[in-house]
Amino acid sequence: MADSIEDAVSQALDEAPERNFRETLDLAINLRDLDLNDPANRVDDEVVLPSGTGQDTQIVVIAEGETALRAEEVADQVLSGDDLSDLAGEENEAKDLADVTDFFIAEADMMQDVASNLGRILGPRGKMPTPLQPDDDVVETVNRMKNTVQLRSRDRRTFHTRVGADDMSAENIADNVDVIIRRLEADLEKGPLNLDGVYVKTTMGPSVEVPV
Repeated sequence: MADSIEDAVSQALDEAPERNFRETLDLAINLRDLDLNDPANRVDDEVVLPSGTGQDTQIVVIAEGETALRAEEVADQVLSGDDLSDLAGEENEAKDLADVTDFFIAEADMMQDVASNLGRILGPRGKMPTPLQPDDDVVETVNRMKNTVQLRSRDRRTFHTRVGADDMSAENIADNVDVIIRRLEADLEKGPLNLDGVYVKTTMGPSVEVPV
C-alpha cells in the first residue's frame, strides 16, 4: 500500500498505460459491516471537490423569469415550466436528458411540477433536482455544482466516484480524495471501521489502494 494518498495517486498515474485521450481518475470505495438493504445505511451524498472534478459537468436548471435568464450564462440547458410539460409526454427524450445530465437544479416553487412531470424518470436515477431557494444565487449554485460529485452506494458494497483527470496534479487529486474520505468517515455509522478499502485508478489503468 502507498504511504500517503498523494503517493497512491502518483502511482496510479504512473502505472496507467499511455492513452490518446484524457482519462478520468476514479475512486472505488468498499464498505463493510453495513446492512445496505436498509436505505438508512446507504451512502447518498454530494461533495464539492476543492480542486474540481477535472471533467465537464452537465447541469440543467429548471427556472422561470430572471433566474432563468441568469442561469443561461452558466448552465448547459435551462428548462421552463412549459418545457417540463413537453418532456412529460416525451419519455425517451426525458430519459436521454437525464442520462447525460450530472445535476439538475430547480427553483423551489417548481419542485412539485418537476416531481409530477419528471419524477418517474429522475427519481430512480438519483437525479431529482437540488432546490434553489429564493435567496440563492443561481450562478453561484451552478458553479459550485460544477465541482461536485455524487457518492451513492445504493445497495452495493462497492461504489465509485470520479476525483479528477489524468492531466491534474497528483497533489490536487489527492486533496479531492482526502475530502471524500473525510466525509465518509464522518457520515458512516462506525466511521473508518465501515471502510473496507479505498482504491484510486485511471479509467483504463490498474487500481492502487489508498491508505485510510
